[in-house]
Amino acid sequence: MSTVVAAKSRNRHQTYMAKAGEVQRKWLLVDATDRPLGRLAVRLATVLQGKHRPTWTPHVDTGDFVVVTNLAKVKLTGNKRETDTHTKWTEYPGGLRSITQGQLMAKSPETVLRLAVRRMLPKGRMGKAMLKKLKMYRGADHPHAAQLPAKAEL
Repeated sequence: MSTVVAAKSRNRHQTYMAKAGEVQRKWLLVDATDRPLGRLAVRLATVLQGKHRPTWTPHVDTGDFVVVTNLAKVKLTGNKRETDTHTKWTEYPGGLRSITQGQLMAKSPETVLRLAVRRMLPKGRMGKAMLKKLKMYRGADHPHAAQLPAKAEL
């Protein structure tokens, strides 16, 4: 009889582990107007991973979908527009290309935020799946109205 009681008390304190089919994903709408790029990227990476939930599990993607609007109005603090550079290599000799943060923001603000968030997510298949849940748009219009995203102040 005492072994049955001991077994019941042991099961009561087990850690909850989410399963892939059980995750209830929400849609969140974030307005990026006058938000610092780095602080916005940190909050987006946290929500995409699901670390804002009490049911976060390391080996399961428990994050939500995030729609970011007004991306062209993201703020870069300090001299980052002129001093920060993004470099890429074309894999040819002499193929190192660099562009300043300000030039890249004018050309493609989606790329700037995607790179900032991607570097904060886990590397590998799960990180790529998390990044696919991030939807970004330069203006206030977006095609995800049918999902009824809740406005979020991240």
